[in-house]
Amino acid sequence: MHWPRALIAFLALFACATPAAAQSLVRVESGQVRGVTSDGVHAFKGIPFAAPPIGALRWRPPAPAAHWDGVRDASDYGPACPQPARDSRGGGRADVQSEDCLSLNIWAHDGARNMPVMVWIHGGGHRVGAGSFPLYDGAALARQGVVLVTINYRLGLLGYFAHPSLTAEASADAPLGNYGFMDQIAALEWVQRNIAAFGGDPSRVTVFGESAGGASIVYLLTSPRARGLFQGAIVQSGGGLQRPGALAEHERDGIEAMARLGLPANASAADLRAATTAQVTEALGTLEGLGFGEFIDGRLITEAPARAFAEGRAADVPLLIGANDNEANVITSLGVTGSALNVLGPRLPQLRTLYGDVAEEEFTRQALGDAFFVAPAAWVAAQTASGAPSYLYHFTYVIERRRGTAPGANHGTEIPFIFQTWDRLPIPPAFITRQDRAFGEIISSCWVSFARTGAPACNGAPAWPAYSASADRLMLFGPNTNVAPQPRRPAIDFMLTQLTERTR
Repeated sequence: MHWPRALIAFLALFACATPAAAQSLVRVESGQVRGVTSDGVHAFKGIPFAAPPIGALRWRPPAPAAHWDGVRDASDYGPACPQPARDSRGGGRADVQSEDCLSLNIWAHDGARNMPVMVWIHGGGHRVGAGSFPLYDGAALARQGVVLVTINYRLGLLGYFAHPSLTAEASADAPLGNYGFMDQIAALEWVQRNIAAFGGDPSRVTVFGESAGGASIVYLLTSPRARGLFQGAIVQSGGGLQRPGALAEHERDGIEAMARLGLPANASAADLRAATTAQVTEALGTLEGLGFGEFIDGRLITEAPARAFAEGRAADVPLLIGANDNEANVITSLGVTGSALNVLGPRLPQLRTLYGDVAEEEFTRQALGDAFFVAPAAWVAAQTASGAPSYLYHFTYVIERRRGTAPGANHGTEIPFIFQTWDRLPIPPAFITRQDRAFGEIISSCWVSFARTGAPACNGAPAWPAYSASADRLMLFGPNTNVAPQPRRPAIDFMLTQLTERTR
């Protein structure tokens, strides 16, 4: 779905003239919605931003949401997009699923008007997750003076899938395959047209996301189709040196996936759409590997993001980017082992020496996290530093009760501190200490102030300087948060030399 920019601007201007979110009844372009209010925050959940991608709309770009009569109940979340079953680690569990899942959720404090907007894109390897997970409850951020939006987008083979029959039926300029990414763009367009009715300012939108959500923001930053839909970006453990495959490769993968359902290589588009939701979900097979998600279809996505960053074609907006110091926990959980470092060939021993006298297991842990997340974040910050400011961070904070037993801050552990949602998770309240909560107030204020001004000002922490490769200063989030050089800089530099050679 692609709305003309002039129409977006007109609708946004019109929406600004409507009352702010001073009550839980709001009119959006499709009709009225009624949310719920708690402790001065209005929450509107399960609002459709696009038509249900079912039947003939499966594996097509998102279409406009239908209008409704009367008042739509927005007191509860909509279904999560179809995904494999899993436990509640990572922020939630998608107990209610449906292909009719293209909805978003909004939190705004009472009387909000012209507030900065933050749009959260959840992680989950492009295979699992939902904007409705308790970890992403937006009430605490809304109380700090932003309008907070979380979104769903299509996942797995329903979200990222190519097949020769689908390519053949598409018009010559229609985007292909990256349906989840198209959904993210459609949600941002919806925000431009409607967020003023909730008290948000469509000219001050910050996208932020972690893991697969952060990786998608890397693509949004380098997509001409997303230009102007946001004015700031936060990438949490999202990489930046992705090597996306080409359409032909993904068409072959699509044929292979459908063969698991007994469909031949020449199956028609109608045959593909006749498969049940469960069949398509199961056809993805193993959840291993980090490479699933956006790919080059030649229409919507035309190049690797790294090329756009390197050649100055990325959106010139303020950027906050970083990673955690134990990213290896998610890498190894997806089946990636230390053998992935063998791509360095004869240079691997040289890298090994740069990590010093540590055990082999510790070297592998640090090097895997650096290769996939830490080094790419540093590279992107350096590439974008000459325009709008970039801010680099390294996250090491481990909750007090786990210090000494955890090797470092795991992938995604910054999220409940930023959202301040420890109380929404099934853990004893006393497990999180006063120091943990105080740290959460620091980092949460960084994210909110960045959304408000384009520069992070962290309550209770030193001034965070904009990144420059020559100065090499980042915010080191830990028990004693401070400004410091990039940890393991010699290893990072050596690794980037090899990684950028393979990516460009």
